[in-house]
Amino acid sequence: MIASDKVKKILYGGDYNPEQWDEEIWHEDMQLFKKANIDIVTLNVFSWASLQPNENSYDFSKLDKIMDLVLQNDLNICLATSTAAHPAWMARKYPEILRTEFNGIKRKFGGRHNSCPNSSIYRKYSTALARKLAERYGQYNNIVAWHISNEYGGECYCENCEKAFRVWLMNKYQTIDNLNRDWGTAFWGHTFYDWDDIVLPNLLSEHFAENRTMFQPISLDYKRFNSDSILDCYRLEYEAIKNITPSIPITTNLMGFYKALDYAKWAKYMDFISWDNYPAHDSIYTEASMAHDLMRGIGGGKPFALMEQTPSISNWHPYCALKRPNVMRLWSYQAIAHGADTVMFFQMRRSITACEKYHSGVIEHVGNDETRVFREMKALGKELIHLDNKTLGSKSKSKTAIYFDWNNWWAIEYSAGPSIDLKYYKQILNFYTALNHMNIPVDFISGTDELNDYELVIAPVFYLMNEGYDEKIKSFVKAGGTFVTTFFSGYVNENDKVYLGGYPGKLRDLLGIWVEEIDALPSDTMNQFVYEGNTYPANLLCDLLHLEGATSLANYEKDFYAGMPAVTQHSYGNGKAYYIATASDEYFYKHFLMKLCVEKNITPVLNTPEGVEATIRTKDQETFLFLLNHNEDTCHITAPCDCTDLITDTDYTKGSEIEMTKKDVKILFY
Repeated sequence: MIASDKVKKILYGGDYNPEQWDEEIWHEDMQLFKKANIDIVTLNVFSWASLQPNENSYDFSKLDKIMDLVLQNDLNICLATSTAAHPAWMARKYPEILRTEFNGIKRKFGGRHNSCPNSSIYRKYSTALARKLAERYGQYNNIVAWHISNEYGGECYCENCEKAFRVWLMNKYQTIDNLNRDWGTAFWGHTFYDWDDIVLPNLLSEHFAENRTMFQPISLDYKRFNSDSILDCYRLEYEAIKNITPSIPITTNLMGFYKALDYAKWAKYMDFISWDNYPAHDSIYTEASMAHDLMRGIGGGKPFALMEQTPSISNWHPYCALKRPNVMRLWSYQAIAHGADTVMFFQMRRSITACEKYHSGVIEHVGNDETRVFREMKALGKELIHLDNKTLGSKSKSKTAIYFDWNNWWAIEYSAGPSIDLKYYKQILNFYTALNHMNIPVDFISGTDELNDYELVIAPVFYLMNEGYDEKIKSFVKAGGTFVTTFFSGYVNENDKVYLGGYPGKLRDLLGIWVEEIDALPSDTMNQFVYEGNTYPANLLCDLLHLEGATSLANYEKDFYAGMPAVTQHSYGNGKAYYIATASDEYFYKHFLMKLCVEKNITPVLNTPEGVEATIRTKDQETFLFLLNHNEDTCHITAPCDCTDLITDTDYTKGSEIEMTKKDVKILFY
């Protein structure tokens, strides 16, 4: 968590880029920040070019002035290292620093995240800059966090990476014979005789499209290697800073369900999780809730930081729609409801050039406090001052968990079949949305997390299963837990090699089924099944399975496999394991999961009208019930107990009516 000894309330502010402005503007901004109740700024995100004008010298004069001005105005600082965009002189003198694209094209200077993560030059100078910043500014008592680089991402396919990949593989497999065995290189004569035979998997070798590979094991390992390579860059800066300022927490801003980087692994090296939330104007609200819960989950359930969101317009969406009145406030509280202890934005003042000049800012191009956005920012800032430290450090508790794994994500979408329409994220969202709409709290877990604290664990499309994880699940179910998985589960090990003995592999005895075939349905084709008297669609994929001890709860109704099981239940020890053999719609998932929750005594946070989200955070013996009205209309909710709305100080007695206008928020304390 952001330095708790220095933080007494939910931090409110965000990215400030004063290096883009003349100094007289800085002083105007300080006054406007005070009016907007801003108390933190993220500085120095993209200043490497000015901080290090050449290989042998640094110039901190402008940053010194900015740091001192911010200190004089009683603002907290989240200090960034500026290493997301290298300076032009570096690309000119050391062209090997530049990334190579998936198609083999060598980049020139420009953009950001254009540095090869395996370039020794990039690592040398980025680490040196981080160390210089820590030495120069580490004693500023208003620095509450370090922010390394910015939104790490992308991939590189250059000679640096190819050489480093071979070393990574040597460390993992030890011998070339082990690699040939584990990858199964007898396929298509892929046998490697020497480590130097291994080349990068891209359009020049194994791929015929970005997500279409002819040899999954090497492509899957390259995903892991790329994530590890970029993580190594982060860790080098982390260690350089931590050695100088050990008491200041360090983070980097993640991006929710970002496919390229294994955030569950990254989280182990972050002092606290922070992330940037930029939903499109037409996205469903559960997507943001799910991403917040994922970020809280990878952080071990601890509060996280909302590092960026937009005050109104995001400039890169196809349609740059305004946030309607009160939506910024609603989405800010949505983050807090799911575990955030900060509310921060990009950007404090709107840029006047390049690609982010039409991305909104707290201070717009007009440069005053008379805009709708500024008024909303000011009002929310005032509310957060009123909240004080009441919710800080509070946590969320859940009896339900969804298993999510980046390795599984990569493997599923590299698979040569069964359907190009199979998307891991979408299947996760199906289950999460059903639970969220019932106001059932959800934790996200990965392979290293314990299952003992949960009553219900759901692992949709659990295609890739690491060796031994089946025993962990079986122990959970034997002890009385309920486990749910779906089609295309239990198929392969970590190298994407199929487990022999029939699908779903090592889960076969747990689930009490054998999957003989899987039918991929085109998007315009549908089967159906009846579950507890209701007819639901069966689409995307349909497993043709046989019962081996399980009970069928629903059967297909069409095609040559009419009558075969579509949903099964199997008792195992003191618990139960369920298998959903096809994809369906939101009504089925809600019906199915509601029944399981009732059986396991997993109760909703609160029964609310559709579109009203309810979550709980707790601290000691205190409970904070968040109510978020995502609807366009006013609704009414019955108070569950005697409580007080912390935002308005309104008291409610148990059973009384709580009115919520459209996009309204309540934080009920009891």
